[in-house]
Amino acid sequence: MENSVVSQDMPLVVDHVAVARLYGEPLFAMPNDLYIPPDALEVFLEAFEGPLDFLLYLIRKQNFNILDIPMLSVTKQYLVYVDEIRKRNLELAAEYLLMAAMLIEIKSRMLLPPKKSADGEEVQDPRAELVRRLLEYEQIKLASTRLNAIPQFGRDFLKATVFIEQSLQPRFPDVAVVDLKEAWASILQRAKLIQHHKISREELSVREHMSMVLKKLQGQRFVGFEDLFDPASGVPVLVVTFIALLELAKETLVEITQAEAFAPIYVRLAYAPS
Repeated sequence: MENSVVSQDMPLVVDHVAVARLYGEPLFAMPNDLYIPPDALEVFLEAFEGPLDFLLYLIRKQNFNILDIPMLSVTKQYLVYVDEIRKRNLELAAEYLLMAAMLIEIKSRMLLPPKKSADGEEVQDPRAELVRRLLEYEQIKLASTRLNAIPQFGRDFLKATVFIEQSLQPRFPDVAVVDLKEAWASILQRAKLIQHHKISREELSVREHMSMVLKKLQGQRFVGFEDLFDPASGVPVLVVTFIALLELAKETLVEITQAEAFAPIYVRLAYAPS
């Protein structure tokens, strides 16, 4: 952190060169009533993300060996910075004061003569824990820088979206199963009103009725769903015709559609006959 302060002893005129410009006009003398707030010309050259960040900055800037930190020099510089922070932001200084206490403790432990443990081994270096934290923080910071360099969606690039009209032909809404069921129930109800007294056994072919339905649809743009059935032919024929229609729809030979919800149901060929 460095402070830049304008000297109040600046000469009024220096070789007839303006000392400043005010609204584009040269100013050859400092105004007598000019008030400069105490913090107006202070510039923070470095921004730190926390105590470890600043401590790592001090070590790397002065090319100190991180495995053999000179605690006296680093602690002095660190305390000067903390003292400046306390004057401006006491809440921010709390984190830095905690690290300052840790540095002072490490420094005091290094001044004491080394003691050996009960098994004869030397006690661990007081700086070991601090070094471990600094190395871990540096690795995380480098990884964060690399990740931030990767292009990110929404920050560095945007996803292009293009709408393409797939088809210009009108697409009719699909027929709901409930509507198809109600239409079939209506035809079945009408068929039951016709009484037949002739008893005969006949074999009905689904394939044959599929061909009959296709013939009715040929040359027609749309055919009403009810027009495909002949209530006078009896319920068995109606059932086989309905099954034939479902088979044709399953094989995508016909389309069952309606203009809108609750509208009449129509059937048409799904292909153009040659």
